[in-house]
Amino acid sequence: MSDEELEEIRRRKLLAMQQRMGDDPRQAQAERQMEAQKQALLRQILSPEARQRLTNLNMIKPEFTEQLELQLIQLAQTGKLPIPISDAQLKQILIQLQSRKRETKIRRI
Repeated sequence: MSDEELEEIRRRKLLAMQQRMGDDPRQAQAERQMEAQKQALLRQILSPEARQRLTNLNMIKPEFTEQLELQLIQLAQTGKLPIPISDAQLKQILIQLQSRKRETKIRRI
C-alpha cells in the first residue's frame, strides 16, 4: 500500500468516527427527553408511595422495573387501570407478577 492509500483510509476512519461522535449527543438528548416524559406520566399514574416503591425496586431489578413502568403507562393510557395507583394496588400487581414466575422444584431420587 502506498502512503496515499493509507492516508485515504485514515481520513475515512476519522470521518466515520466524527460522524458517530456527532450522533451520540442527539441520541442521548432524545433518550433523556423520553425518560423525562415517562417520569412525568408515572407521576400522574402512581401515588407518591407507589412511585417510591417503584424507585426502590428499580435499584434491585432495573430491567424488570423498566418493563413494569412501560406496562403501567400503556394500561393507564388505555383506561384499564384506575388512576392514581395506590401503593397497595401496586403491591398487588407485583404479587401477581411474582406468582407468574416459574417455580424451581428440586426432587431427590
